[in-house]
Amino acid sequence: MSRSSTVFNKLEKAGTFAEDALLLTILVGMIALAGTQIFLRNIFDFSLFWGDETLRLMVLWLTVAGGLAASRMDKHIRIEILDRFMPAGMQSVTRIFVDMFTAAVCGLFSWHSARFVMGSYEYGDTLLQGTPAWILQIILPIGFGLMAYRHSLFAIKRLYRLPGNKAGK
Repeated sequence: MSRSSTVFNKLEKAGTFAEDALLLTILVGMIALAGTQIFLRNIFDFSLFWGDETLRLMVLWLTVAGGLAASRMDKHIRIEILDRFMPAGMQSVTRIFVDMFTAAVCGLFSWHSARFVMGSYEYGDTLLQGTPAWILQIILPIGFGLMAYRHSLFAIKRLYRLPGNKAGK
């Protein structure tokens, strides 16, 4: 194994660890905060004024981080109706087009969510009693940008492995 392969493997493992740690932290935090809100409301007829808004933001972060983890493992939702009836060679070609389409859609989402976050920054929007909203919304362009990057790489790798591709051998 070459030195560069070892470095890339270590970087990939570090990224995987960071994504999994983010998912776990958000999920445990959501469970703890929701449980606390329920307890306070039922026992003391009181709740944390910032709790519900924080939970909504945590759902946003968890959803994007979960989608990012699913794209890492190439386990996102897909409907493979025609794949059952296609020869194996055609399935590889359709997977390349699906990955390219997914990358394009995620790229568009990333672009437009970045515009949304920039608008939020320019207007000085705030959440959670004064926190700049763009800081809490930044997960959108970053997450979708990473998903677009991953699916572009999937398409390139699949194209490289197509039968008859001399560069892939």
